Amino acid sequence: MKRYYSTFIIVLIACYVSAQQSAVTPVAKPDMAPVAAPHDHDHDHGHDHDHSHEAEDATPVVVNPNAANISFKEVTYNFGEIPEGPQATHEFKFVNTGKEPLILSNVRASCGCTTPSWPKEPILPGKEGAILVTYNTQGRPGNFSKTITITSNANESNKVIDIKGDVIKPDPEKSVPLEGPSMLSPH
Repeated sequence: MKRYYSTFIIVLIACYVSAQQSAVTPVAKPDMAPVAAPHDHDHDHGHDHDHSHEAEDATPVVVNPNAANISFKEVTYNFGEIPEGPQATHEFKFVNTGKEPLILSNVRASCGCTTPSWPKEPILPGKEGAILVTYNTQGRPGNFSKTITITSNANESNKVIDIKGDVIKPDPEKSVPLEGPSMLSPH
């Protein structure tokens, strides 16, 4: 009988500890959005109530002070007017201004007409790197604006750079001679 009584006490204590642990308010992990603290609405009684102070109770997101940091010399490049046909290329230079190596895990363009290339090896603190962006102008006359999203281990894990310009269609009167001797006809 003593053994059953001891087991009963142990189960009772385990249930009590489990209930205490589940009553604890969850804490936001560093990679999660802030979590608002619970708010007692029993005092509302149908009256208008200002809930704006609830955001003040949110747990702040922790930022790693030693993380890598990608710092661009420019985040937008305007090609201006460029002729249709050749590919337009620009190099976006950046520096790792953080304290840990910078790793670019993905660089993607907003459309298939823009192709980025980037360093695959880690960029050490204080060192420079570059992302080469190429825009295919063939068959795309007119204004363009394209974004390139960089995903990395930096404090700002997604960084956006962009290119823009105006592709000018070639003037057919200037590109093909209308008069003159033909190579196929006799003189």
